[in-house]
Amino acid sequence: MKVLVINAGSSSLKYQLIETDTESVLAKGVCERIGIDGSILKHKGKAEYEIQSAMPTHKEAIKLVLDALVDPEHGVISSMDEIAAVGHRVLHAGEEFDDSTLITPETLKRIEKNTDLGPLHMPPNIMGIKACQEVMPNAPMVAVFDTTFHSTMPDYAYMYGIDYNDYKKYKVRKYGFHGTSHAYVSGRAAALMGTDKIKTVVCHLGNGASISAVKNGKCVDTSMGLTPLEGLVMGTRSGDIDPAVVEYLMGKKDYDVHQMTDYLNKKCGVWGVSGVSSDFRDLEKAVNEGNDRAALAMNMFGYRVKKYVGAYAAAMGGLDCLVFTGGIGEHTVCVREFVCNDMEFLGVKLDKKLNAKPPRDQETLISSADSKVKVYIIPTNEELYIARETVKHKND
Repeated sequence: MKVLVINAGSSSLKYQLIETDTESVLAKGVCERIGIDGSILKHKGKAEYEIQSAMPTHKEAIKLVLDALVDPEHGVISSMDEIAAVGHRVLHAGEEFDDSTLITPETLKRIEKNTDLGPLHMPPNIMGIKACQEVMPNAPMVAVFDTTFHSTMPDYAYMYGIDYNDYKKYKVRKYGFHGTSHAYVSGRAAALMGTDKIKTVVCHLGNGASISAVKNGKCVDTSMGLTPLEGLVMGTRSGDIDPAVVEYLMGKKDYDVHQMTDYLNKKCGVWGVSGVSSDFRDLEKAVNEGNDRAALAMNMFGYRVKKYVGAYAAAMGGLDCLVFTGGIGEHTVCVREFVCNDMEFLGVKLDKKLNAKPPRDQETLISSADSKVKVYIIPTNEELYIARETVKHKND
């Protein structure tokens, strides 16, 4: 069965066509600069090529993607009829959904109700759905949410210490994100361990970073909150911060609320601390050259990850498996070593040789033979998870 996976952003549209029987990627690509001059499709199927074409809306982008997939010379399918279903990555389920869902007129209305919870991401997600419905009216479509994997959190984990009536009225609570990655990676960890009756901490570490506590296959806590701003120090996001800092800096910098939100999301994190970059490759280089602020930023990042690992082990009553994924989690040796150092009291013991040179893009055990906790690098595959969910729910 062939499933088209769509991830629509405000001015971009990423896609993969996946053969779910073999779980192989037949084609993938991205439409960039939608609604902007210089729109371009970058496609990789039988061959790699680029097409510059006007894309005033997501509808034109979807049409270009489908044309590329069925192109007589470079295409990978003979007609659109071969696409059995479309899976859409959707940011926010709110409290409307606790699972992926078949998109119907009624469920789309419920999805649209959550736009306020994700004002930057939800409108393009919805535009992508509507564009596909217009161009592919007969294909079943499934919404796969970034938040639903975390819907199993108990209320005492997701609630904030605010007036309960404000929670009920405005739905202000922790939701968590990166759910497709946490679900896929924790599932692979369970497969490698031979059981899902385990206590796992998943560290999804990239420019956006989050951690989840997964007990017996269910998420019981996660680091991101109402928005992706809560939790770890990230590439450009501040992460956890005293709320009073917001008012204090707004006064000192003469910022309004929108400027302050932009500051906390785009000008802080390791970039703001280091003054060098949000890219950990640049930070490592700067650290090796003796840059103290870069070293501080790296230490802050690793320390925050370590604290969350310890907290979640306490929340679950122990730890059986620790997993690193995402660009930083998979490729930054010093971060994994910093997090695992002095964690023997939890049963975590890293094999430094295995950690130093793991095979690239492979699931790899990096804990020592006598470590009570298994430590893995597991490359994430969010698109494959979305395709699997689409197959599961396309006939709902």
